[in-house]
Amino acid sequence: MDEISLGVPKPVLERLPEDDDAAASDMQQAVAGWERRLNQAIADADDDREAAGSVLEAIERFEERYQTYDDLVPELRAWGQSPIYAIAWRTLYADVIAQLYEHDDLAEHLERERNARLVEDGIRLRDL
Repeated sequence: MDEISLGVPKPVLERLPEDDDAAASDMQQAVAGWERRLNQAIADADDDREAAGSVLEAIERFEERYQTYDDLVPELRAWGQSPIYAIAWRTLYADVIAQLYEHDDLAEHLERERNARLVEDGIRLRDL
């Protein structure tokens, strides 16, 4: 399986307040770390299925974090605070997931692994 490359989308960085370079730097460092760990997991895997499983676990964590930030946005608004950072991180997680699925070689294996997990959990596709 090929190495993956991830990045912080320019529109996400453009939405951050101009006077706060720390948030953009934090995002770039986080994405670089995720990329490094995911590529290491792919390199350490014995086969493509194991590699896809490791990436899928990361995607599931990203989906949980996306949901956490999504839930935080209305709460921040209700308290009269700006949700700009929660929105930016939520968008970043969604974009990183999309970037992972855009890797042709990886996307096919991810779908196969996700379907295999559904079946292993006793859920049949016809039951969805």
